[in-house]
Amino acid sequence: MSVYTILVYDTLSERNAGVLRTCRKYLHHMQRSVFEGDLSSAQLVRLRADIGAHIDASYDHVLVYTFPPGAAPERQSWGVADDRPHDIL
Repeated sequence: MSVYTILVYDTLSERNAGVLRTCRKYLHHMQRSVFEGDLSSAQLVRLRADIGAHIDASYDHVLVYTFPPGAAPERQSWGVADDRPHDIL
């Protein structure tokens, strides 16, 4: 069973590339430091461990929103949507 997940991160610039690569392994890159997609419970546990290896928990911040099965949020996009992938280095 999967949960819809939104992940947003704010990390020191030196750590951005590692966090970005890790997030791309699990979720869809929506814009800059925002990712979303369906994850199993096991994938969510692995994502947390993988992210933990790249961040300094005393400085960096990662927000993860999870939604129960069948309860995906409604997304609204305002302004110009940039569909190009972004590499934040």
